[in-house]
Amino acid sequence: MTGDAGLFGPDSITWKLHREPILMLGGLRSLYLQALHPRAVAGVAQNSSYRSDMWGRLTRTADYVTTVIFGSTTEAEQAGARLRRLHSRLRGADPRTREVFRLDDPDLLRWVHVAEVESFLTTARRAGVSLTPAEIDTYYTEQLRAAELVGLDPATVPATAAEVDDYYAAMRPELRLTRDGAEAAFFLTVPPIPDRWGGLALRLGLTLGPPRWAYLGLAGTAIGLLPPWARKMYGAPGLPTTDLAAGLSARGLRALITGVLAVLPAQYRVSPAHRAALTRIA
Repeated sequence: MTGDAGLFGPDSITWKLHREPILMLGGLRSLYLQALHPRAVAGVAQNSSYRSDMWGRLTRTADYVTTVIFGSTTEAEQAGARLRRLHSRLRGADPRTREVFRLDDPDLLRWVHVAEVESFLTTARRAGVSLTPAEIDTYYTEQLRAAELVGLDPATVPATAAEVDDYYAAMRPELRLTRDGAEAAFFLTVPPIPDRWGGLALRLGLTLGPPRWAYLGLAGTAIGLLPPWARKMYGAPGLPTTDLAAGLSARGLRALITGVLAVLPAQYRVSPAHRAALTRIA
């Protein structure tokens, strides 16, 4: 390699996972999981415009993750610095106690980080990506670099599958579905359609019905991929049959994406960010 491979590089488990388009579903799953933390979701509700600009917020979040995964070291560090500066200025109020808290509180940052990386990993595995136990632990350990970017001390972040399991067990008493969480989950499940999409559909003589139903199926799969205890907080079944159905749905979606990509020109089979990274490192 002749260029900067960034924080991870082509031999990492991180690149192996994040070249899979199915991880978009993992990102959606992580948002449902993150919304079960009362302070984390209150901080978002009180400081963001997701209700009026949900798609813009999701795009910015996806851009940040992509930069951290596939960007150069400088690009990843600059993105992390911008995020730390933003969080350092923001405050939220606990919905129950009204206590004011910082959005860069390490406990909140840790919850968001763990929910995100565990969701990416779990979704990939449930969709059929083959990983050994050692590779699973390696992915969590690699992601300590991403945790450090947002301002966390890596020594305080779960770095193996067993540590993540222990972390979730310790966090469960703090989690519950609040009004902010329910509203966020509703927006994730039935998002508003941007005006420009509706206008385009009308000009083409199309209806937005099929895309909306397709997205609803994705949201249902994301919820089904949650841990049983998290699904129960949303009032969804925590039964093993739900796990089975969600896993089959994720595998089917990955197979569909793989089939579509196989018939596309070569330049469309790799994401622009991944392709740029490969070019950069020659």
